[in-house]
Amino acid sequence: MPTVILMDVSLSMTRPVSLDGGDEFQRKNLAVHGLNMLFEHMASNYRLEFTSLMAFSSLWELLVPFTRDYNALQEALGNLEDYDKTCVESALTGVSSVVQQEWGSACPCQVVLVTDGSLGIGKGSLRQSLQSLKHRADDKKFPLPFPFPTKMFIMSIANAEELQATDAMNNLEELLHLSGGDGQIFTMEGPLCMKSVQAMFGRLIDHAYSPFHAVLHCGNLSSDVQVFPRPEPIVMDEEVDPMPRSINPDLELVGFIEIADISSPPVISRHLVLPINVNKEVDEVGTGATDELEEEPSASQMAGKNPNFCVLLHGSLKVEGMVALVQLGPEWYGMLYSQADSKKKSNLMMSLFEPGSEPLPWLGKITHLGPISEAAENPYGEDDSKSPFPLQPSVKRSYAQNVTVWIKASGLQTDVQKILRNARKLPDKTQTFYKELNRLRKAALAFGFWELLKGVADLLERECTLLPDSAHPDAAFQLSHAAQQLKLASTGDSQYAAFDHNIAPMHTDFSS
Repeated sequence: MPTVILMDVSLSMTRPVSLDGGDEFQRKNLAVHGLNMLFEHMASNYRLEFTSLMAFSSLWELLVPFTRDYNALQEALGNLEDYDKTCVESALTGVSSVVQQEWGSACPCQVVLVTDGSLGIGKGSLRQSLQSLKHRADDKKFPLPFPFPTKMFIMSIANAEELQATDAMNNLEELLHLSGGDGQIFTMEGPLCMKSVQAMFGRLIDHAYSPFHAVLHCGNLSSDVQVFPRPEPIVMDEEVDPMPRSINPDLELVGFIEIADISSPPVISRHLVLPINVNKEVDEVGTGATDELEEEPSASQMAGKNPNFCVLLHGSLKVEGMVALVQLGPEWYGMLYSQADSKKKSNLMMSLFEPGSEPLPWLGKITHLGPISEAAENPYGEDDSKSPFPLQPSVKRSYAQNVTVWIKASGLQTDVQKILRNARKLPDKTQTFYKELNRLRKAALAFGFWELLKGVADLLERECTLLPDSAHPDAAFQLSHAAQQLKLASTGDSQYAAFDHNIAPMHTDFSS
């Protein structure tokens, strides 16, 4: 989960603060001290996370793009300059642009806004921005909420009393609410000093940047591991009395399964699993050589002389092309697998399924799975030519019938072409033509795809004009009739667009 540090460098951040001993510091100095503390923690515990540093006043500037080099981030902090007034809205617009350019709109991101609580003055101030939310044109919308999942943490270089003396606290709370509410406002407790800012950033670290330690068990083998990013508790909406569910720190492997059988299951989140050596914490489970050994050591470097089950598991899953099913808690499962970041480097990843005993319907209940040795016969066949999955339901569900589904454009094109082929063989294929036509009509009405009915009607009228002189006269009548009925249905009028209605062939008599 990448992090954007948004640093306020407006003039209000240069206000002096008297510290013990008579020395004077600026609020900016306190902020830099707190951020250096955060960077040192992340360099030791979150080396694989990407962090970016941005500065803002009335304009914003990307000082350090997303990087794992925390020395570069600390160096940029030491070279901050002072600018003019505060404009939070333009800074948030910059965050949205930088994150989407680097990660797209699907990757969750954490935004740490460091400011003194000053809202700015006049046009562009946070107060004015929030007051004008309901009177904006579509092309000038407020940048929150971001188009990507976000957690926003507001670090105020001021205490709560100072913010509440004005409307700053209310505006910051509204800003947090607009971001999605998944975050927190941190204020300094007591006097503004180095100790207070350390305590404030310490609370941020405990809340959002504390590593998740767990023990991975498989029979008599076990390994201490760290999971990144920290798995968040989840709440199942469908439960009568929903309670947050958290991952058990004891992760138990319950079995192994072929990658082809697990397919691409729906997951809640994905995490990196790192082994912990006896003497030091390691940074990544990697295999093979790499050009960045100083930053990301390989598996052989990390394991050293101490055997590590996590490294063994990762190598085995990679070579055998399998995944390991892991129990995260009561009736909650996930999977461990090897994922390659590049041709030379791969990681041990963990994906979390939705809680429940049957998260993947095609596998059935996880508790019913067992080793091949306990089966009466090998379910994969002697030459691994078959698979016992997906499991077939014992009762055929009412909706498990032949229905029309257009997932890809090619499927829709095939159905339309089938109608046109039968249209060119009228009247011999009259029954088949109307059968396919009614199947497409029902599907289009079910999906609300009125344009399709109009388009097919136009195609049938075109086919009617292209009929050769030798064509049977009934063909032209049937095509015109079918096209007219589709056009009536495309209007959405309940008289002609009834779902249960079928277009019947036009009665003609050419016997004479």
